[in-house]
Amino acid sequence: VQLQASGGGLVQSGGSLRLSCAASGRTFRSYFMGWFRQAPGQAREFVSRVSWSGGSAYYADSAKGRFTISRDRAKNTVTLQMNSLKPEDTAVYYCAADLEETGWGKRDMDYWGKGTLVTVSS
Repeated sequence: VQLQASGGGLVQSGGSLRLSCAASGRTFRSYFMGWFRQAPGQAREFVSRVSWSGGSAYYADSAKGRFTISRDRAKNTVTLQMNSLKPEDTAVYYCAADLEETGWGKRDMDYWGKGTLVTVSS
């Protein structure tokens, strides 16, 4: 089972990036998928998650209005469109998958991917 994140990079403040996470090794039907991030010297924090159908999305306050999560069930991928990026968004972003809807950010996830680095310059 593998979650492979991609799309990170260096962007100026106010710019945009699109992160993608490709799941392989099993079907993630019924799994919620989402994103966390970890800034240097800080704990990992929840960013967003989306349901299997893509119809239910939830965002951390820091992401609301700027980030959009979406899911392609046919391709087994989840995407995080990040707009109006700020220097404080600089972090390693991790993809995750879990069967439960609740508790994201408060417990471990069923599956984790390796991170992708996002750097926002001021």
